[in-house]
Amino acid sequence: MRPSQLVVKASSSDETPLDANELFTDLKEKWDAVENKQTVILYGGCAIVAVWLASIVVGAINSIPLVPKIMELVGLGYTGWFMYRYLLFKSSREDLATDIEELATDKFST
Repeated sequence: MRPSQLVVKASSSDETPLDANELFTDLKEKWDAVENKQTVILYGGCAIVAVWLASIVVGAINSIPLVPKIMELVGLGYTGWFMYRYLLFKSSREDLATDIEELATDKFST
């Protein structure tokens, strides 16, 4: 076998490299600005536990024979339906865009 050739070129940029001290001070300032630190820590811990539990559940489901293939078929069927329903025709794409805009304004408006 012949190894591939790798070409490396130097380039100059006006961007400064990321400074670890600057990043640390920015994070410290943002953490100091948080009013309810206990709630943030609680939510962060709960999120980590939820991801861990979801990983265990997915692993358990994946070990059952035929279930992973059935779930793949369900996902493929839903993807096909979604493409047919929302992406195939122009009018349905416009409906999807308006639905997304309405959802964004409802959830993220101040």
